[in-house]
Amino acid sequence: MHDKTARYYPANVLSLTELSYWIAFSRVMGIGPVRFQMLLDFFQEDVAHAWQASSKDLQAAGLDQGTIKNFIKQRANINPPYELERLHRLTIRVITWKDATYPPLLRKIDYAPPVLYTCGKFTEDDLHYTIGIVGTRKMSSYGHQVTEHFTKELVKGKITIVSGLASGVDTVAHRTALNQGGRTIAVLACGLDTIYPRTNYQLARDILDSERGILLSAFPLGIRPEPGNFPARNHIISGLSLGILVTEAPLKSGSIITANSALAQGREVYAVPNNIFSTNSEGTNKLIRDGAHPVLHVNDILENLNIHTVPLDEGTPARNPTTEEEKILLALLTREPQYIDELIRLSKLDAPIVTSTLTIMELDGMVKQVGSMQYIRTT
Repeated sequence: MHDKTARYYPANVLSLTELSYWIAFSRVMGIGPVRFQMLLDFFQEDVAHAWQASSKDLQAAGLDQGTIKNFIKQRANINPPYELERLHRLTIRVITWKDATYPPLLRKIDYAPPVLYTCGKFTEDDLHYTIGIVGTRKMSSYGHQVTEHFTKELVKGKITIVSGLASGVDTVAHRTALNQGGRTIAVLACGLDTIYPRTNYQLARDILDSERGILLSAFPLGIRPEPGNFPARNHIISGLSLGILVTEAPLKSGSIITANSALAQGREVYAVPNNIFSTNSEGTNKLIRDGAHPVLHVNDILENLNIHTVPLDEGTPARNPTTEEEKILLALLTREPQYIDELIRLSKLDAPIVTSTLTIMELDGMVKQVGSMQYIRTT
């Protein structure tokens, strides 16, 4: 083992010995979040005991014979301390269910992975203000255009973009976020020692080198991008996100799986309308028909999620209030939208004065109208 606080496990909640068994379990096919929790409960959080348990004890914990047989066969080829040695050689960090740094949105979903592997560090916005953008690998020029457009506008609103590092829409979403100075999270369907597709190696490198993004996976080192891994990857993309935006997708695609995962998780799904004669858009148009939010503008997303961010032009900072009316209204306003009727009531000012004052304040960058007669302050 290495230092008490290992660079690959800064949370330091579990001992490194405990962590090695958590990681070992993450390598076992057939022991997912539900069965792992069963083992933790039965063995009273003693994960080493669970790893070394007999068939009889594993059966008492609730595992079926097939799972027990499969587990015993696999654990013979897994060396828990070696898992830490591999991490020690790389710049990969581990986050577990036990850690305060586990993404709170992901923690709320069913089947949240017990262990996450990451390169890069989360910011507070990454944990709370995220939109997943997904779509077809074989996008049209229209798909490229709308993906780039919505990504730019979301980044202006300080939203972190989550996607799957795939070709096509995912690539445009990640790359546009970086080019606009925003943040992005790339979720992989393999271990972080493998970048897939290989054509996106430089994109992955740029996400890390820019220090404006994260590579994340629920799969341990050495796991290849097998077809069965992608639905699990999509489940994590939606789990990390407040909502999923599908910009262009055929009927049968991973992005539709991601949208369905989002719906199952109680997350919002947004879709960009497109040509009804295009097979590349059958998936997005069907999502809209089935109840997804059709979006034409980024505000359709932000207002639906009640997110009101105000990126200011640094070259034209808002001035300070100069009149008594401006001071009163600015004191009442927050970053949460308030209807003008409420401002009139609270300020005890005449309606025409409130209306005209807010108009001037908006022109001068002190407030912003974010909905129908709803205002927030920008400072």
